[in-house]
Amino acid sequence: MGYNAIKFESHGTTGVITLNRPEQRNALDIDMRNEISDVVTQIRAEKSLSALIMTGAGGAFCAGGDLKALTEEKRPTTGNRERIRRMHIWFHELVNLELPVIAAVDGPAFGAGFNMALAADFILCTPRAKFCSVFGRIGLVPDLGGFFLLPRIVGLQRAKEIVFSSRTIRAEEAKTLGIVYAIHEPDALMDEAQALADRFVLASTDAIGMAKTILNQSFHSDQHALAEMESYAQAVAMDSAYHQEAVQRFLDKKPLEFDWDRLSKTDKQG
Repeated sequence: MGYNAIKFESHGTTGVITLNRPEQRNALDIDMRNEISDVVTQIRAEKSLSALIMTGAGGAFCAGGDLKALTEEKRPTTGNRERIRRMHIWFHELVNLELPVIAAVDGPAFGAGFNMALAADFILCTPRAKFCSVFGRIGLVPDLGGFFLLPRIVGLQRAKEIVFSSRTIRAEEAKTLGIVYAIHEPDALMDEAQALADRFVLASTDAIGMAKTILNQSFHSDQHALAEMESYAQAVAMDSAYHQEAVQRFLDKKPLEFDWDRLSKTDKQG
């Protein structure tokens, strides 16, 4: 299927979603929401990828919601409520997509764009990246998962400061706060994102997917609930061909296929 507001490509077992409205700094409109939803649905159904990269075209990640489109679409209060609720259907699927998701951020990630970046498991950015929970500047509250995602990454007090102030956070501060995983120069950003994605090619996507789903529940589930999720997931993982083959390699004194430390050294040497 062809898309208008995004591009979707596969590079080996890595999928790449590019937000592609550069004239509007990739502002999120209904077409973009629907197209991301369609891609995420495909990825979940086909289960052929080992990682997903999200990025933006034209020197911006996403400037937030398309305010012009919002003002042109007059709705009653209940209609606006339903619009936000519908967004959480596809956004929940993105946040809980059972494979590593990497956001490659160059330029602004504001408002809903900030929260869309936070939906990733790893954020890589350039020195010119800027993050902002901009909603307060126009008298709104965070949407698209900001209340859920931001406090889990930076803590409650810092999240309040970021939301209440609506101030801009530059790349280095974002890394210090734990928002950003690594900073790279603009011409190296996508190569570095692909290199990070490539580390997961030989990993068990099933094990990572189950671990991600449980970790996403960890802040609002009690110890007993997490133990139950752990026991079921481990039983499934132990019965997988991947685990059984890895155990046999260990017993045969062969190197395991997925070894993050070894892959890190290879990346540095390469």
